[in-house]
Amino acid sequence: MIRKKAVELIAKEIGNEPIISANGFMSRDLYETNEKENNFYMIGSMGLASSIGLGVALKNPKKKIHIFDGDGNILMNLGSLVTIGSLKPKNFVHYIFDNKSHESTGGQPTNSSIIKLEKIAQAAKFKTFKISKKSQIKEIILQTKKKSGPILIIIEVEKSKTKSIRVNISPLNIKTRFMKSLKSK
Repeated sequence: MIRKKAVELIAKEIGNEPIISANGFMSRDLYETNEKENNFYMIGSMGLASSIGLGVALKNPKKKIHIFDGDGNILMNLGSLVTIGSLKPKNFVHYIFDNKSHESTGGQPTNSSIIKLEKIAQAAKFKTFKISKKSQIKEIILQTKKKSGPILIIIEVEKSKTKSIRVNISPLNIKTRFMKSLKSK
């Protein structure tokens, strides 16, 4: 399954809950397949979606907060997993779309084929799940809705030549509308 299709299917299952998406192709895919005001698209700042997601989750404990990350992004900020695991936000769901590459910057390989991200997350006290087929998406998302976080879901995806359009919203407008959406029910 390619990342764009996985992003589309998972975002559909999440519904209208907030999503913070990593920079690069991750935000582009979310923007093209499921644009909504309570999506926070990272423009730059590689590796920080999990840290931003943690802050949003801690400040909004009654809302489930979803983070869409890539393997390259989380490998640039592994320390965030330790902080998240220590603080134990019950409303934190972290999705890592793992294609074993820094696809947004040219396809350089990451080390996720050698270093198992789910083992790091388990050591940091996350509940972990893995999706390798489209048919698992609904079932695993349903399971996680019944559990408290922090939760980490690794989605195995393939590289793709398909490129989504760039996010056509200014960073200031992304922030403003996202913050406004958090205040509404």
